[in-house]
Formats: sequence, structure tokens, C-alpha cells
Amino acid sequence: MKIINYCFVIAVLLGSCSTSGKISKKAIENDEKFAAEQYKILAKNTPTYEMPVNYDPAKNLFKTGKTEGWTSGFYPGSLWLIYKATKDPVIKEEAENRLKLQENIKYFTGNHDIGFMIFCSFGTAYDITKKPEYKDVILTAAESATKRYNSKMRAIQSWNKSNRYQAPVIIDNMMNLELLEWASQNGGDKKYADIARNHANTTLKNHFRPDNSSYHVVDYNPETGAVIKKVTHQGFSDESAWARGQAWGLYGYTMMYRFTKDRKYLDQANKIAAFLLNHPNLPKDKIPYWDFNAPDIPNAKRDASAGAIIASALLELAQYSSGNLKKKYIADATTMIQALSSTYRSAPGANKGFILQHSVGHLPNNSEVDVSLTYADYYYLEALDRYKRWVL
Repeated sequence: MKIINYCFVIAVLLGSCSTSGKISKKAIENDEKFAAEQYKILAKNTPTYEMPVNYDPAKNLFKTGKTEGWTSGFYPGSLWLIYKATKDPVIKEEAENRLKLQENIKYFTGNHDIGFMIFCSFGTAYDITKKPEYKDVILTAAESATKRYNSKMRAIQSWNKSNRYQAPVIIDNMMNLELLEWASQNGGDKKYADIARNHANTTLKNHFRPDNSSYHVVDYNPETGAVIKKVTHQGFSDESAWARGQAWGLYGYTMMYRFTKDRKYLDQANKIAAFLLNHPNLPKDKIPYWDFNAPDIPNAKRDASAGAIIASALLELAQYSSGNLKKKYIADATTMIQALSSTYRSAPGANKGFILQHSVGHLPNNSEVDVSLTYADYYYLEALDRYKRWVL
């Protein structure tokens, strides 16, 4: 039955294969040069003791935050990706300075987000520089991440207990498993990988609906590991498909296959891709609405951050695919990157230096609606880098 279902997923995917042409190397390099100029502006606008978070053009409001914020690792990570592409010494100096500010987060245990905070910053930096001191930070952070692991739940608790939740685990947490897997394979304890795989398996069991869309939050009984409830905190409704949550799942299971070569993770990534890429509410440019079930589609807000994450994930998923399926993933990622590089790109010098515009953070809370977001830039830059390395 599993083989039949998997083949059905592939058949559905191939039935809507895009025919977009490739993006030229020159176009990618122009996008990266534009990013460098924007981030020089962003650097001037950001206090030396904080990190940029977002910019709301409607309110002309630029928000920065402390390194304890979950998005703090994306700015230094973006700087390193820009430096990798351009070798701009001004960008490198800013990147190094921001890592110094970020380093103490390696001890952070306040929530699950240390993976975003450290691996997107120091992990990206180490990949480019191979400085041993950066690796040491990553290994320390991996140990810190394990402090939130609950063996009864066989998962890392995302947020602390509150009036709303006992022991919540969110789909976003799949992204933080990269820190643990990488650390385990690069000198760290084997338990890091064991925890990552337990968490991925628990999420696979409890987070997904029959159509392979994902809930945002699964709340557990921390004493027994039993599921209490399943909700979608940042989406339109508990049963809706919040776009960025679906993107986290696609990226997370693709990444888990990279480290483990466990076929069930690849199968899940393909199933999520099938849900996303063939959804009747996915726009022509493939940048999703903030929620696939938003009631005001086609007038609903788009989420460039979800589009950037999906594009980057598809480029990796294509590496584990072949034939027409591989072509489809690349073609759809191409369509997304082309849209992000045009319709969703800031005007030169605009948006305080952010690269992309038109992202959505938490619409039900009226927070970060149609704004520039630091993680949208990061995954867009990662997608550009992957495209250049794997497609061109």
C-alpha cells in the first residue's frame, strides 16, 4: 500500500510539471550583488547590539531585536551567504561582528529555536570559512538543544508550558534538527542524531493530515507522551494549511533524508511537495497565500518567506530525485525564484535594506502582515546559492 500511495504522489506531481526555463548565472549574480548593496544599508540601519527583524512599509516601522529572539541568526547567516557570493570585504566584516554578538546564544534553552539562531549563523559561517571556533559554537549549541528533549514524548518541546499548552511541539521545530544531525556527524555525541530522528518520527506520526498537510502545533502530555490536541496557531483555522508551516515540513524532511538516507523521510518530503505544488489555491507564480485555506483568496496576502523556503527545499529535494520529477522540482523552484527576484523584491535602497517584501508572520495576531522579514531574505539567498551550485 505504501508503494502504491508513493507512486500516486509522483504521478500527481508529474501531471502539473512546469516548463520554465533556467535562470542565467548572470541573473543570479546580479541578484546577489543587489543583496550586498541592500545589506550595507540594512547594516547602517541596525544598532550594533541588536539584529534586524522586519520592516513594515505601511507603518514605516523598522523593528530590531535582541539575540534571544528566534530570528536573530538569519541576519548574520544572510551576510555570510552574500559574502560567499560576492567576496565583498565590507559584508564579511559585518558578518564577523554579528557572529561575536550572537555567540553567547549557544547556551540558550528558552525554546527550541537555537537551531535557527546558531546553525543559520555559525553553521553557514563554518561552511564557508571552516574556522574551528565556529564549529565549537555549533557543538555547544547542539548540547543545549537537547535540554528540551522529552523522552516520554520522544520529541523536543518547542515552547514552555502555558495556559494554552502543556508541552507543545510545532512543525517549525523540524528545522532545528539540522543542528543536531550536523553536530552528531561532525564530532558531536551520537545522542544528537538519535534525538533528531526520534523527533522527526514523532512529528511524522502526529503532525500530518491524510492529505499530507500539517498542523502547526501538537500539544502533548509531558508525563505520558499522549497527544492532547492539534491546532494551527498562526493559520486561518486549526484545520487549515498555514503556508509557512507546510514549507517548514517540506524543508525539514528533505534535510532529514540528507543526513539519514532513511526513505520514509524522502517519501514524506515528496508527499508534502505534492500537496503544495498541486494545490488548487497555489498561484501561478507559486508564491503561496499566507494560508492555503484563507477565506479571501485570491485577495489574501501572499507570503514571500514561505515561497523562499519552499524554493530552497525543492532545489535540495531535486537532488534526491530523477527524471521528470527532478525536472519538475527545479522548474517550480525556478518559477518561485524568478517571482521573488522581481515582483517580491525591494526597490534599490528601499525597505531599510531588506531584499524581499510581501511576507506574512502571524496574520491572526495582526503581526508582521505584508512586511519584509529577515528569514525570507535568508532562504531566498540560500535558494540562489543552491541554484547556482546545483542547477547551473
